Amino acid sequence: MNLTRVVASLARGVVMSLALVGAAAQAQQVLRVTAIPDESPSELARKFAPLGQYLESKLGMKVEWTPVTDYAAAVETLVNKKVDLAWFGGFTFVQANVRAGGKVVPLVQREEDEKFRSVFITDAKSGINKLEDLKGKTLSFGSQSSTSGHLMPRSFLLAAKINPDTDLKRVAFSGAHDATIAAVASGKVDAGALNISVWEKFVAEKKVDPAQVKVFYTTAPYYDYNWSVHADMPQALQEKIKAAFLALDPATPQGKEILGLQRAAKFIATKPANYDGIKAAAENAGLLK
Repeated sequence: MNLTRVVASLARGVVMSLALVGAAAQAQQVLRVTAIPDESPSELARKFAPLGQYLESKLGMKVEWTPVTDYAAAVETLVNKKVDLAWFGGFTFVQANVRAGGKVVPLVQREEDEKFRSVFITDAKSGINKLEDLKGKTLSFGSQSSTSGHLMPRSFLLAAKINPDTDLKRVAFSGAHDATIAAVASGKVDAGALNISVWEKFVAEKKVDPAQVKVFYTTAPYYDYNWSVHADMPQALQEKIKAAFLALDPATPQGKEILGLQRAAKFIATKPANYDGIKAAAENAGLLK
């Protein structure tokens, strides 16, 4: 009988110890977040800071910003579960989902991402007024893995019977949308293709003069960016993250600030099927490996 009580007491102690360890581990849990570097590192960090604070308050856990050097690194860090939440473009989501064997889950997207667009820009005095005028000219895309800065602009060029690799004098990759604007404004290239949201931000902030650098072509709409997680993340945490984004309200000071920085009217739920068109475009352009 005494032995039974001793064993029971030890068992209770082990259970309590495990519970304490579990609680401590949970208390120390960190949500690691990254984003494709489609803008400068300082701009990405500035945009994320209030969102990170908001997520910490909603999730009850520390949120840590994890910058990456390029689009491929953003894909690999989520696929290998070195980060927990990633801001992807449509193409990087497709790449990550293919790499992970279908185990990347897009949680939310901005309302704007249902009908996203790219713009082609040029010097206002270049004489370039339509896609066909790009033949024999130099053009800068953004990153090679960018949806709005490469894949979709390339797709629209191909649809217009223009092969960037054979019909243009030279194709360059700036690495980011703001760098594409700078390349066109400085005359390094004749034209550039980029995300319409970054272009509109630069115009609004008077960082570019549309009288000197103009938009000469705007694409038809397509699905783009989303916040994604790995499917191995506990379902309860996935739902809490989704709910936090969906709860952002522009009528509140905090919601207005965060949504403004994210260039979003609001966040809405999304699903993998929304990006089937992006996947098809990538396969058609020979960019999905």
